[in-house]
Amino acid sequence: MKKSLLAVAALGAFASAAQAQSSVTVYGIMDIGYVGGNSRVASGTAVTKGTSNSFTGGAESTNRIGFKGTEDLGGGSSAFFTVELGLEPASTTSGFKNSATTENRQSFVGLKKNGIGQFALGTQYTLVHQSVALTDAGGTNNILGDVIYTSATGNGATVADANFANNNGYAAGNSYTIRSQNALTLDTDTFAGFKGHGLVIMNNTNTTQTTLSGSNGYTGGTNNQNGWGLGVDYTWQKLFVTAAMQQLNAKQAYNTSALTNSSNNATIAAAANISIFGAGQASSLGTNVKDNQYYVGATYDFGILKAYAQYINRKVSAQQDTGYYAKRTGQQIGVRSFITPTIEAWAQGGLGKTSAFGSSNPAANMTAWQVGSNYWLSKRTNLYAIYGQVGTSNVSVIANQNPASFNASNYAIGLRHTF
Repeated sequence: MKKSLLAVAALGAFASAAQAQSSVTVYGIMDIGYVGGNSRVASGTAVTKGTSNSFTGGAESTNRIGFKGTEDLGGGSSAFFTVELGLEPASTTSGFKNSATTENRQSFVGLKKNGIGQFALGTQYTLVHQSVALTDAGGTNNILGDVIYTSATGNGATVADANFANNNGYAAGNSYTIRSQNALTLDTDTFAGFKGHGLVIMNNTNTTQTTLSGSNGYTGGTNNQNGWGLGVDYTWQKLFVTAAMQQLNAKQAYNTSALTNSSNNATIAAAANISIFGAGQASSLGTNVKDNQYYVGATYDFGILKAYAQYINRKVSAQQDTGYYAKRTGQQIGVRSFITPTIEAWAQGGLGKTSAFGSSNPAANMTAWQVGSNYWLSKRTNLYAIYGQVGTSNVSVIANQNPASFNASNYAIGLRHTF
């Protein structure tokens, strides 16, 4: 009897210890408020204006719910996982964003060794996005006015996706790829102020290639989506510097009809799908493209305020002919500060340029600025107000189209709660 009681006590102690070594956390963001905007698009002699306003979500932070956990494996090792889904609280059909497919923001599992680093496998943020998130004065919010993290909510998103994205390179995600599927990430521990990062993407298939009936094209064959990246962070007292580069490749079966009309740049662009505009948010890497992305950012904490500096460069080239490309660069500075213990404010401004293949290397210059503030009711709840503007010069980056210019403002007042 005593032995049985001792065995039960031992098992109970073991179960308690095992439970203490494992933990699962539910977390998320709920952000809803009033969002409005104005836009003006000029193309040739036509001018299109638009306004909108609504109670919607995600102006300061994208709504989400997530689950993350760790398990102590002993000896300084641990296992971890994250599953994060997008939410759409303003939707009338479902709380999940893109409810037909349920948006997968992140899903990965990994191992960590104290003093060395960690690795993870799954759908994850890219190295460039991780660097941007650490050095963006606006906190990567979703209101217009950011040259680096180009996103928009409400009217700004609608107009940007329909017009600005196609003609001037400003819609959500076009300056870099935010996340990727089929990714392996590597992160070292911090050594003498330095921390290294690595990225490998692999999603490759190869099937029998056959000729399509009645055309010069083919079906099957190679369908490879892969990539790699390197990054480094450096911290010295109040200075933080981060740099990241990544190359994303997508190759599909060669189609001879893709380059049959070399005089029609628009046809080639469509066939090669090399446009960078509007493609960066997606997890897929495109069709027959090589996508090079570079980012450098820095912050310095002066005590009364924190200063930010950023630079982004992205060039997407057709795999069939690297002479056909689209390129986007941007640079931005900003400041962020607590004016009082509960009132936080930021301001930022930037310049950018898009260019592409074609006659006279068509290009457009961009400008953007944003101001915003938070009133913290607690550590997890805040009221916010954000206003931003963007605009481009009167030049189209798409060959064989009339010159176009775009100007828009986007603003929001809302409530955000994190849990």
